[in-house]
Amino acid sequence: MAIPLSLKRIPDRGRAVRRVVIRTLKLLFWGILLQGGYSHAPDKLTYGVDMKHVRWGGILQRIALAYLVVAVLEIVTKDAKIQDRSSSGFSIFRMYFSQWIVACCILVIYLSLVYGIYVPDWEFRVQNTDSTNYGKVLTVVCGTRGNLSPPCNAVGYIDRKILGINHMYQRPAWRRHRACTDDSPHEGPFRSDAPAWCVAPFEPEGILSSFSAVLSTIIGVHYGHVLVHMKSHTDRLKQWVTMGITLLVIGIILHFSHAIPLNKQLYTFSYICVTAGAAGVVFSILYFLVDILNLHYVFAPLRWIGMNAMLVYVMAAEGIFEGFLNGWYYEGTNNTLVYWVRKHVFVKVWHSTRVGILLYVLFAQILFWALVSGILHRAGIYWKL
Repeated sequence: MAIPLSLKRIPDRGRAVRRVVIRTLKLLFWGILLQGGYSHAPDKLTYGVDMKHVRWGGILQRIALAYLVVAVLEIVTKDAKIQDRSSSGFSIFRMYFSQWIVACCILVIYLSLVYGIYVPDWEFRVQNTDSTNYGKVLTVVCGTRGNLSPPCNAVGYIDRKILGINHMYQRPAWRRHRACTDDSPHEGPFRSDAPAWCVAPFEPEGILSSFSAVLSTIIGVHYGHVLVHMKSHTDRLKQWVTMGITLLVIGIILHFSHAIPLNKQLYTFSYICVTAGAAGVVFSILYFLVDILNLHYVFAPLRWIGMNAMLVYVMAAEGIFEGFLNGWYYEGTNNTLVYWVRKHVFVKVWHSTRVGILLYVLFAQILFWALVSGILHRAGIYWKL
């Protein structure tokens, strides 16, 4: 949503493209540094990565790719003459018709590759030192086409061929699959009859799934176009709610009709519809509460986090601040301030590990960093890319 707003202030296309490229490179740098294996925070007090096993994919890398494609598309297709013209109905769709053509092309290419590529049998060497199969070469039997199962989908096949299996995520969510562990949907010890792919790498932010994620960004840019061109609160809410509910319905129908199941790992079209639709509805609710009912103070913490989103992501989500605190331990590395607070203030009080960790995340991470972001906002300090 921020792309149309930020690029609107830069009329010169060359300058806008340079800014987009520089921001993309910064996102890639931080993504590879934080999720490429160099940082071991917060649990391990070490750093460094074997270049033969650098992970190229990641959340910031995906954001960088989607941002680069859609921002350049916005720069190329926007017409300076209509940037401030009020619009209504389907005129915004017509105004940016070329962007939706690109979105349709991306969808067709994604579906063609996912359902059209033949996935042969493949092998991998177990890299997890905790596994009883460490160092062994295991074979995964596929020989199929159009399969969306964990081991035999085209998304993983393309990543293995282009990125290389050693440069993919070593602990994917599919380790928690019911075929792998009796503790599913939670992580636990592998079953004795667990298939080989349970210990195989998979890149959840890989090439083809990130290509599909560009669609989510295009939908978000449309929400931003509504904000730029429509001046009435009612007109804006009608557009956002209508599109949000429509996308939600399409995604739910695709999933429950078994046409295209919801799958975050593959970033399927139904997943795009449900998440982008839900985002539109939730944003509409927040817009109504904040911009129409003027409940600014109630939601101020969210605003502060948004103003320093990169700082909060690096320090909280990537555990850099916790890693720093864990570096100051007493007698043993498990005896740290973070460990003590999590165990004695949250887990023991509620007599539940899951509830305790949930509350720890809500209060000791989200609320804590919201307050830190508020203090930094008062001081005028922001981490911008």
